[in-house]
Amino acid sequence: MKEEVKSIYIHIPFCKTICSYCDFCKVFYNELWVRNYLECLKIEIDDTYNNELLESIYIGGGTPSSLSQKNLERLFEIIKSLNTRKLKEFTFECNLNDINENLLSTLKNNGVNRLSIGIESFHKEKLKYMGRNHTLEEAEEKIYLCRKMGFMNINIDFIYGFAFENIKTLKKDIKQILSLKPDHISTYSLMIEEGTLLHLNKFKRATDEEDALMYETICDVLELRKYNHYEVSNFALKNKESIHNLRYWQNKEYFGFGLGASGYIDKIRYTNTKSLTKYLKQDFSGEKELLSPRDIMNNHMMLGFRLLKGINIKEFETLYHVKMESTYPINPLVKNKDLIIKKGNIFINPDKLYIMNEILLKMI
Repeated sequence: MKEEVKSIYIHIPFCKTICSYCDFCKVFYNELWVRNYLECLKIEIDDTYNNELLESIYIGGGTPSSLSQKNLERLFEIIKSLNTRKLKEFTFECNLNDINENLLSTLKNNGVNRLSIGIESFHKEKLKYMGRNHTLEEAEEKIYLCRKMGFMNINIDFIYGFAFENIKTLKKDIKQILSLKPDHISTYSLMIEEGTLLHLNKFKRATDEEDALMYETICDVLELRKYNHYEVSNFALKNKESIHNLRYWQNKEYFGFGLGASGYIDKIRYTNTKSLTKYLKQDFSGEKELLSPRDIMNNHMMLGFRLLKGINIKEFETLYHVKMESTYPINPLVKNKDLIIKKGNIFINPDKLYIMNEILLKMI
């Protein structure tokens, strides 16, 4: 029986400023482009979506909160055509500087119940190189307003791994993030991606050894503050794990709509065109890959091992009609303690999460 799709990602590529580290699909804000883009987005959704019952919606970017009030209302008009009768989670990404009572009221009135705020850091030097400009006091004021307006599920993004960063400054930075009492924290080790301003300026990141120590420090600090480390880079208070992102890591199908958006439908993984010119001509197609049964199984393993609880062995074998240990070199990896089996689940040894990719290469 075909699985019913239960999640949608919508990409809004427009930004008022371009961050130096960002390699996501983005363009500078242009009012005419935004209006035309939203109409093309509606056409793409109408052409593909078939009234599937949704569990989660995630609006990311770019900077969705950069939209004008009129364009924001148009976006939510488009979303009203979706079957949200049993929607559990509706996430909207915000830039801290865009947050105000009017924006929050619009989001609240249209069913958004989770905010993801790209604060990244409060360290002045890090902010300078990222092209960001905010203070802890401003963040406290904005988060207080979000809580006052009824948003009880807030994620904050945090970036670490700069060459000039040390453990002392890292601890101060993460503790300032924690002072905002977020429900969820997504951590990202700085990557210098080709085409970004940091790459063009030959910016240096921390060494692998320094980065590993920073990761370990973050895990220790957040664990002490009762955050559940449920995915390699994600931490949540009780019952505040991201429903939408869990769908990715559980290798379940989802729609991706918008410029450069990725999706996984009917055994096809796809990424839309990254050309705004093409998209505005209603040519949404980009890369597509039809996955073989083995590809799907491999993806299940690679994504599932990102979760701290790992993969349920019985569910895996029921789904794919194979024994896990006869398909992958599980036993030697368990023997050398790369993997652990407990209560019917198999997962990467928490002490070896930082070298997860090396373990996956041994397996697949």
